[in-house]
Formats: sequence, C-alpha cells, structure tokens
Amino acid sequence: MKGTKVIRLKEEVQLNNPVFLVGLPGVGHVGKLVAEHLIEELDAEKIIEIYSHHFPPQVLVDENSEIDMVNNEMYVCKTEKHDILALIGDHQSSSTEGHYKLCTLYLDIAREFGVQRIYTLGGFPTGQLTYSEEVLGAVNNPEMIEELKEYGVNFKENEPGGGIVGASGLMLGLSKFRNIDAACLMGLTSGYLVDPKSAQSLLKVICKIFDVEIDEGPLEERAKEMEKIVARLKEVEQQQQGIPEASVRDEDLRYIG
Repeated sequence: MKGTKVIRLKEEVQLNNPVFLVGLPGVGHVGKLVAEHLIEELDAEKIIEIYSHHFPPQVLVDENSEIDMVNNEMYVCKTEKHDILALIGDHQSSSTEGHYKLCTLYLDIAREFGVQRIYTLGGFPTGQLTYSEEVLGAVNNPEMIEELKEYGVNFKENEPGGGIVGASGLMLGLSKFRNIDAACLMGLTSGYLVDPKSAQSLLKVICKIFDVEIDEGPLEERAKEMEKIVARLKEVEQQQQGIPEASVRDEDLRYIG
C-alpha cells in the first residue's frame, strides 16, 4: 500500500486456532488499555510494525528526548485455547480513506494467519461520571450473540444508537464481506477520561472468552487513581451551582473507539 510500510520482525509465524484482537485508541482508551495489558501479562511477542501516512503527522518523544514515528503494532499471545494476534497502536487513522485502507490491511494480515474470529475492543460513552460493569456487544453474525451472552456481554436493541465509528466498527463490516465472524465489545465509560475501571470490566469478559487468568493489579491501581480524579470532578460539579452538568456532544457519542 502506497504510503504505508509493514515491517515484519519475524518470518514464518505459525498460529494455532488464531483469533484477532483489536485494541486501538478510542473513547476512554478502554480497548487500548485491555489489549496492552493482555500483551504485557501474556508475554506477547511483537511480530509486525505498521507505519502509515494515514496516521497523524507527528512523532513521539521519549524520556531521553529521542523521537519515534507513531505506528501500530501486532503481537502474538499464546494461550491454550487460542493464539491471539493482537493489534495495538498510538493512533487510528486521521482520515476516512485511511480508516478503510488500514482496516483492509489489518484484515489482509489476519487472513494470512488464518484468523476466523475477530474481537474489536472499545468504550461506549455514557456522558455520566458514574461507573457500570456492563459490557455491550455488537456482532456481524447473529449466531455469535448467545455465545457472547454466556461470557457476560449484553446486547440491547438499537444500541449503540449512533453506530460504531472507527476501526472498532469498520472491522466488523469489512470482515463480514470476507465471511469472518467479528464482534465489538464495549465497556461503559463516561467519555471524558482515560478509564481503567471500564477496562477492568472488559478485561474480565475477555479472560472468560479466552479462558485465561490475568493479574488485574496494574489496572486496579490505575483505576483507584482515576476514581480520585472522578470524585474531585463531582465535587467541582456540586460547587458550580446553576451550571448544567457537562455533557458529551452528539458527535462524540457516535464515536465508539
């Protein structure tokens, strides 16, 4: 693909009963937090780096003032039930065209590895600074619904009402054309802040699906810190008499990253 570079760090990768897990940045960074935590806890191996002009025009600067190009990466996580091909990254595409081209590329790679099931992870913005353990789902094949309900995923009529925008939704649509079953799993989140608490709820569902045990400790610590921030925000709201509670714009509510 012109303007996009795929660097393979390891050749001839063989996967057993592979599943594709997509955890790119989005609302509350819920999906990103879950995917990155799985990669760390399962000692995953990075096999691919993807650089593209469809990502925002910027570089990242580390603690030594050295720069890195923004990218997306693919890892392999080994479990007894499945080998997980996990996609994480610094950004999603900054354009509509880029979303289609990059999602097509991700699916090409997934098909190359023999993937027959895809899970995209994201957050569902509620606009409320309250916590719910609920995880919502959407699928491209209705036969998946009963199975996912057994893992604790909820399905509600006409939800998400505004659809699912970005890679989390587009991957479901494009994979349907390839006869690959796919589901989007969304943790409820305010939509205002990075939300490790919502990520914990989504992680529990993922652990059931893949039949793995994952230490939630790091996410729990981050969640406690975020709870302090949320508590402070609620105090500020209560002190601002006569000022309506902050709400998420309609266009934000339609974005489920």
